[in-house]
Amino acid sequence: MSTGARHERALEQAVEQALPGEATPRSAGAILARSLPVWLVLVGLALASCALAYLPMGRWNMAVSLGIAAAKMLLIGLFFMHLRRPDPLLRLAGGAWLLWVGFLAALVFADQATRAPLTQPEHMEDRTMEPPETAGGRSGF
Repeated sequence: MSTGARHERALEQAVEQALPGEATPRSAGAILARSLPVWLVLVGLALASCALAYLPMGRWNMAVSLGIAAAKMLLIGLFFMHLRRPDPLLRLAGGAWLLWVGFLAALVFADQATRAPLTQPEHMEDRTMEPPETAGGRSGF
């Protein structure tokens, strides 16, 4: 057995030990077969998000949009970021990211909840300027 073949076999064994129960794809076809379905689902969810912008769903619009966004986040995290692997460092990074995004979302919602009603768009007065009237009753423009 040549030195290159021994190194390749040792590398394969190390990968199998590091990732128990998950076969590593070895060819472009295997990688494509594993990633393409997930990518197609992500494209479908993105198209659903776009179509949702044109549907009048009232108060459910935000809930459905956040649900679609959470599904996309879950797919990306599990399949492309490999967070389903038992590697503790990957899970720590994913958890830190989730904590950070949750912190930012909490600050945004706290900001919106504590704004004075006069600064909200639905409570603003109509401040459109009417053209000044002239003595003859016609517009000055």
